[in-house]
Amino acid sequence: MTGQPYPEPAASPTATEAGREPSLRPARPRWRETLGLLARNPTAAGAATVLVLVALVAVFDQQLAPEGPNEISVEDRLQPPSTEHWFGTDDLGRDVLSRIILGASVSLRVGFTAVGIALVVGTLIGLLAGYYGKWVDDVLMRFMDVIFAFPAVLLAIAVLAVRGPGPTNTAIAIAVVYVPIFARVTRASVLGVREEVYVRASRSVGASDLRLLTRHILPNAAPPIIVQTSISLAFAVLAEAALSFLGLGTQPPNPSWGLMLAEGRGYIELAWWIAFFPGMAIFLVVLCFNLLGDGLRDVLDPRQRTAMGGGR
Repeated sequence: MTGQPYPEPAASPTATEAGREPSLRPARPRWRETLGLLARNPTAAGAATVLVLVALVAVFDQQLAPEGPNEISVEDRLQPPSTEHWFGTDDLGRDVLSRIILGASVSLRVGFTAVGIALVVGTLIGLLAGYYGKWVDDVLMRFMDVIFAFPAVLLAIAVLAVRGPGPTNTAIAIAVVYVPIFARVTRASVLGVREEVYVRASRSVGASDLRLLTRHILPNAAPPIIVQTSISLAFAVLAEAALSFLGLGTQPPNPSWGLMLAEGRGYIELAWWIAFFPGMAIFLVVLCFNLLGDGLRDVLDPRQRTAMGGGR
């Protein structure tokens, strides 16, 4: 019997291949390309550079500060900016520049600690609510709605009223305010990812929930969370300054930008520099975090990324 030979049967997958997850998940984020696109955005790159410099100042504050934060010199009190005291002195003769440098570590430490706590707790809540849905989603998000219903400043003040003032308690108070925000952002992002093809394919071959959440869902739901982190850092620094200004955050004589604003408001006409320079430090850091967040949003948005990359 003539004719075309029968095609050879396809080789059956081995046991190892059968148990392997299908390679349908998207490629890992191209961090090098992302950083390259971010560097091509002059506003975001400039903001990131300023923030890195401020962070270095906060880390090496003891070495960079010309004087100690609480070195009082009565004869030098209320001195205007000069070559000896670049930012002038306050009502106790303390060097304003030194206190701003040393206050950077306090303000940034509180801001990063608060956002770090809110990021971990809020992201975990959002992951569980978005992935499992149903009653888990209802219980967790209704609890977040209760917290979110309180005005942010009043909620932070209430937490500090219970725990007492201080940098650590200030970080906790700010974190409580931002947990619902991170939970909402994470949940919304997870809802858009959990039914993707690569997630359903991994689930069909028996991948555990923990593996799905950590290896597939969270990395692909991360861009909005990263942008929210940058924006939250800006408001956390601002919130720390506001609480210290009200006397509920960092306590004297420790240096803090918000506390320095409070100390200088009584001398605004006589010695404007006492409040002006810490106010400018707050303004600069908050502005740079917001500009960096805008740049990250553009770079991590797929449509904006394609346009910035020349349509690739």
